[in-house]
Amino acid sequence: MADKANYGYEELLAWQRAMDLVDMVYVLTGSWPSHEQFGLTNQVRRASVSVPSNIAEGQGRKSNGDFARFLAISYGSLMEVRTQLEIGLRREYSPADDIAPVLAKLDETGRLINGLKRSLKGR
Repeated sequence: MADKANYGYEELLAWQRAMDLVDMVYVLTGSWPSHEQFGLTNQVRRASVSVPSNIAEGQGRKSNGDFARFLAISYGSLMEVRTQLEIGLRREYSPADDIAPVLAKLDETGRLINGLKRSLKGR
């Protein structure tokens, strides 16, 4: 793999935890039913990818207002992931013990995103 440039978003703890969340969602949903491959599995994966993607895009805009707007979008995607994981739990696609650590990472990521948004207000 070639050396990558540092764009700044990689240093944000919220982005790092969001990337961890993506990994966890992909592992968790890997065992979901094949009939959900193009349904809920795809949807929750796409929503999880949206979380760090919007953090990175917002940071790249170089405007606090734009960054805050993209953080809000990222948080919305996080809530979409939470809802979809709850659906997976209700449908018994994964046991609660498997979903719990993913929800804990999701909650941590949400706190970090909200903290980052609050820090932008003071700038």
